[in-house]
Amino acid sequence: MSSASRPSTARALFVSSRPISWVNTAYPFGAAYLLGSGVGLDGGGGFSLVAFLVGVVYFLVPYNLAMYGINDVFDYESDLRNPRKGGVEGALLDKSVHRTTLWAVVVTNVPFLIALVVLGALSGNGPWSWLVLAISVFAVIAYSAPGLRFKEKPFLDSLTSSTHFVSPAVYGLALAGPHWTGALVAVCVAFFLWGVASHAFGAVQDVLADRAGGIGSVATVIGARATVRLAFVAYLVAGVALLFSDFPGPIAAIVVVPYALNVLPWWNVTDAGAEAANAGWKRFLWINYLAGFIVTMALIAYAWTH
Repeated sequence: MSSASRPSTARALFVSSRPISWVNTAYPFGAAYLLGSGVGLDGGGGFSLVAFLVGVVYFLVPYNLAMYGINDVFDYESDLRNPRKGGVEGALLDKSVHRTTLWAVVVTNVPFLIALVVLGALSGNGPWSWLVLAISVFAVIAYSAPGLRFKEKPFLDSLTSSTHFVSPAVYGLALAGPHWTGALVAVCVAFFLWGVASHAFGAVQDVLADRAGGIGSVATVIGARATVRLAFVAYLVAGVALLFSDFPGPIAAIVVVPYALNVLPWWNVTDAGAEAANAGWKRFLWINYLAGFIVTMALIAYAWTH
């Protein structure tokens, strides 16, 4: 590789990792680990600054490069025909950087994974943390890699995508080692339902393109209208699940409201007009930051009351 091409390659990798989404995986890990080990979910195994920093950095950049980079490489042909690709909603990686991207995924991920395995052993919560980490990495690979391609398996696509975002939080808890209570499970269930709803709604805008390309998704099977309604219901059930969590979790249930309202304009969308749902998807990307603020305030309240 010439020195002149290195900046463009570095930029391609940067864009492929979806910087706008980094916080969506690093934040759940960091918050879960802090609360599980340092603030007071009963039974926490003790806070480790090294584990916290290694985990946050891993789920901030390398994890996202793996999740999106692998997808960009193996979705290249379909991405060429997708007008949404090439910007904030997804990179369009030139074939010349495909091999480099896969190598970059290996080089950036493996050292962190080894470190996290070691830190799990040192924490005394090795087996459970290793299992959750393995599930998390497998879900990232299985979603896009040839031979697995969970993204093309209707309903499994939404379940796998949700795992991408929920598993860092569950891993943070597993590494910290708190006692699992019904309230804690309720939070995880709510988060998972949020992930399922979000992926399903995201699939609506691509229903025509996916069908034309022979790609299966939850939206291609049940249609755009039913998928929007599924997302709406899943968001509401996620809010209900939070009502069974400890204070201030029930207050945080308000987080689902902007997500549910965001999908409502497409309640009666037809498959032919499904591409218009892209406007809602763009808003979804920014609603995440509003939701993050509300959740942060709830976590601060939790810390002060425990």
